[in-house]
Amino acid sequence: VLQTPHSGLVMHLLCFLLHAENLLVLTVATKQTEGFRRFRRSAQFFNYKIQVLGLDEEWKGGDERKPAGGGQKVRLLKSALKQHADKEDLVILFTESYDVLFASGPAELLKKFKQAKSKVVFSAENYIYPDRKLEAKYPPVRDGKRFLGSGGFIGYAPSLKKLVEEWKGKDDDRQMTACVLINLDHRSRIFQNLNGALDEVVLKFENARVRARNLLYDTLPVIIHGNGPTKLQLNYLGNYIPQIWTFETGCTVCDEGLRSLAGIKALPMILIGVFIEQPTPFLSQFFLRLRNLHYPKQRIQVFIHNHEHSKEYLAMKVIGPDDEVENAEARNLGMDLCRKDPDCDYYFSLDAEVVLKNTETLRILIEQNKSVIAPLVSRHEKLWSNFWGALSPDGYYARSEDYVDIVQRRRVGLWNVPYISSVYMVKGKALRSELDEGDLFHGGKLDADMAFCHNVRNRGVFMYLTNRHQFGHILSLENYQTAHLHNDLWQIFSNPEDWKEKYIHENYTAALKGKLVEMPCPDVYWFPIFTDTACDELVEEMEHYGKWSTGDNTDSRIQGGYENVPTIDIHMNQIGFEREWYKFLLDYIAPITEKLYPGYYTKTQFELAFVVRYKPDEQPSLMPHHDASTFTINIALNRVGIDYEGGGCRFLRYNCSIRAPRKGWTLMHPGRLTHYHEGLPTTKGTRYIAVSFIDP
Repeated sequence: VLQTPHSGLVMHLLCFLLHAENLLVLTVATKQTEGFRRFRRSAQFFNYKIQVLGLDEEWKGGDERKPAGGGQKVRLLKSALKQHADKEDLVILFTESYDVLFASGPAELLKKFKQAKSKVVFSAENYIYPDRKLEAKYPPVRDGKRFLGSGGFIGYAPSLKKLVEEWKGKDDDRQMTACVLINLDHRSRIFQNLNGALDEVVLKFENARVRARNLLYDTLPVIIHGNGPTKLQLNYLGNYIPQIWTFETGCTVCDEGLRSLAGIKALPMILIGVFIEQPTPFLSQFFLRLRNLHYPKQRIQVFIHNHEHSKEYLAMKVIGPDDEVENAEARNLGMDLCRKDPDCDYYFSLDAEVVLKNTETLRILIEQNKSVIAPLVSRHEKLWSNFWGALSPDGYYARSEDYVDIVQRRRVGLWNVPYISSVYMVKGKALRSELDEGDLFHGGKLDADMAFCHNVRNRGVFMYLTNRHQFGHILSLENYQTAHLHNDLWQIFSNPEDWKEKYIHENYTAALKGKLVEMPCPDVYWFPIFTDTACDELVEEMEHYGKWSTGDNTDSRIQGGYENVPTIDIHMNQIGFEREWYKFLLDYIAPITEKLYPGYYTKTQFELAFVVRYKPDEQPSLMPHHDASTFTINIALNRVGIDYEGGGCRFLRYNCSIRAPRKGWTLMHPGRLTHYHEGLPTTKGTRYIAVSFIDP
C-alpha cells in the first residue's frame, strides 16, 4: 500500500479513521426537528460518530427560552457517560443539536482539543447566561471571550463523568454552571457561538468548500452554534456549511430526500390555493399557465379566493368577493382544506401576480422533499423577489450578503431563508404535525405573509428557496389602472415582458431578423406585429369609447395635427393611450424600420395615431392622398372575408394593390411625395385599421 501512487491519501484516511475511533459525539434531541436533521446531515458529511440521547422521549426540561430548564440534558448525559467512564483515551464532544453545525471533521477537532492541553474545554462567549451574578467569579481575560458559553464542551470521558456525577437536579432545573477551573475556548478555535459575535464571523470560500472564519481572532471554528437570537444567521451559514461550493456549478446541496417521481404509481395529491387579492393584470394568461402545468389534473384540487375558472380539475372551491373573506382568513381556509384532507399530500399557494412559466414547477418542488419550499421568482430585471435572505432586528427585511447573487442566479442551489411569499409548497404532513395550528396567517400587526413566516419559524420548520431552475417572475401591480375596458393594454411600461407575450405577434422576432418580411409593392413592407388578442382588444376599446369622428378635420385639429383626408376615427390620445402607443412604436416599430430602410434612424415621433373604421354605409373608402409623415404604418385589426369584405390599399404610382390585409400584420411605407395611395372600398361588414403617421 505504501508503494502505491496514492499512498499519501491512504495514510491520511487511516490516520483519520484512527482519530475518529477515539471521538464520540453526544447530543440530546427529543424530537427530530429540521434543525436536528440538518445537524445530523452535517455530522454525516464529516463522518462523525454520533449518539443521540433522549430521542422520542417527552421533553421535561422546561421552556429553554427562559432562564430555568435544561436539567434533563444533564441527566441524560450523566447516564450516557457511565458506560464510557473507564475509556481514558476516548474524547467526548457534547453539543446541542437543533441549532448547531459542524464546519470541519474529527481530525481537526481532536487536534485543536489536544492543543488546548486541558482535560475539558468549554465554548466561550461575551455574555454570561443565565445568572449574571456569577460574573465576578470569572477572571478577566486579556484576549478572547470571558464567559462560559452554551452549545458544547469537549473532554476526556473520565473527566466529563467526574464533572457531572455530583449533579442531583431535576429535569426542569437549570443546567450546571461550570466553575472557573475548566478551560474555555476563548478565541473560538473549536466552538463559535454566534450570539453577540455576528460581526466577527464571515464565510471563507475555498476551492472545495466553505468555512466560517472568525475575523477577530483569525480562527476557523469547527462547531457553529446559533444560540440566542442568532438562529437565522445559522440558517444562512447552513446554506454553505458543510456544502460543497464551486463557482462554476453553484451549490451542490448535501441534502437527504431528493427523490424522483418516476415509478410512483399514484402521484401525490396537490391542493392549489390561488389568491387574487387586488386588481391584477394578465389574469387570462395566469390561468392558462396554471392549466398548462405538467401535472395530471385528476391529482389536483383547486381553491380560489376571489375568482372562478376551469372545472376540469378533480375539485374546485371558490371564495368570491361577495363572501367577504379577508386575505389572512382566506389563506388559512385554503391551507386548512389540505390539513383536514388525509389524501392531500401537498399544498401549493400561488398568488395571481406570479408569472409561473416553468411547467415542471410542481414536480421540481416535490422532488426537493422539503416541508416548506418556494421557487425563486422576481420582478423582470429588478431585485424585488419573493424571499428575504435576512431579517432586521424588528423582524422586517434586511439584505443578506448573498441576496443579489441568488436573485440573479450567480449562486445556484437550495437556500434556507427566513421569509417567502407569493408562491410556495407545503407538505400536507407538515400541516398535520408541526404546522397543525389552524391560524398561521395572523400575528399581531404583521401582514399575512410575514405572519405566516413568523409562525413557521417559531415552530422550528425551515423554509427553503430553490433557484436551481428558471421558474418565472412577479408582475408589478403598482400602476395598474382599472378604468378601461382592457386594462392590460396600458401595461407596456410596468410589465413590458408580459405585455409583449400577450400582444406582440409570435413571429415578430423572425420578422425582425428579416425572415417573414414581404414587399408586395415597391418600398412597401409587410410583416406581423400584433396578436389577435391585441387587435380585438384595441377595436373593443375604441368601440367602448364610442366617440368616432365625423370625418372632417374639426376632430383632428383637436388632436394636434391634420389628416390630409379625414376619416371616421378615434385617436390614441382620446382614450389616454398616446404614451403607451409611442412606447410600442419605439420598442417594436423603430428596430424593424432601421433594418428595412438602411441609413434612416427614427425616434418614432408622431402627431397623428388613430384607429380608422370603414363601413359601406358610413365611410367605405378613402380618396387618393399623401400621408403627413416620413413613413406610415397601417395595422389590420380584423380579418377580411370573415369580419368584412373588400378594403385594402392601392399605391397609384406603382399601380400596386394589397387587397387581403392579414390581421395583426402591418404595412409600412414611405409617406409624403413617393407613395400616393388610396383606401379601397369596404363592401360588407366593418373594417378596422390602426394608423400612425411617423416622423411628420
